[in-house]
Amino acid sequence: MKNNVQLTVLYSTFAGIATLVNLGTQALVVLWSHTAVALVVSVLAGTASGLAVKYWLDKHYIFRFVTRDLSHDGRLFALYTTMGGATTIIFWGMEFLFQHLYQTDVMRYTGGALGLVIGYLVKYQLDKRFVFVHPASVDSGKQAYKP
Repeated sequence: MKNNVQLTVLYSTFAGIATLVNLGTQALVVLWSHTAVALVVSVLAGTASGLAVKYWLDKHYIFRFVTRDLSHDGRLFALYTTMGGATTIIFWGMEFLFQHLYQTDVMRYTGGALGLVIGYLVKYQLDKRFVFVHPASVDSGKQAYKP
């Protein structure tokens, strides 16, 4: 079992990776798209890509959770995504607030990064309590993380 310091470092590292994927995807969409909706499309694409990466990392390395089958994994991802709804509002709110206040890409990304940090702190607590709660399969030798 991981101690709290190891868990915090690992979770923070994974949050950083997902943040880079999210903001990198946004930057690419904005770079490639010169339409009026590029900002909104970039935020949606960034959120989707960051969510997928973070789910996989959390499931395997933070909670060491093993799903029974693809259907179970799909339901778990849907619940994980639902729990991310509130945290996504925090993230988007900070990003759009910084865009409105400063009207520069750098500050929009700064607001997005700050919103993601706050959101990930909340998300961990939600996932621990509501998503990754059932014991993993004993056949696999892995067990769900118990804080």
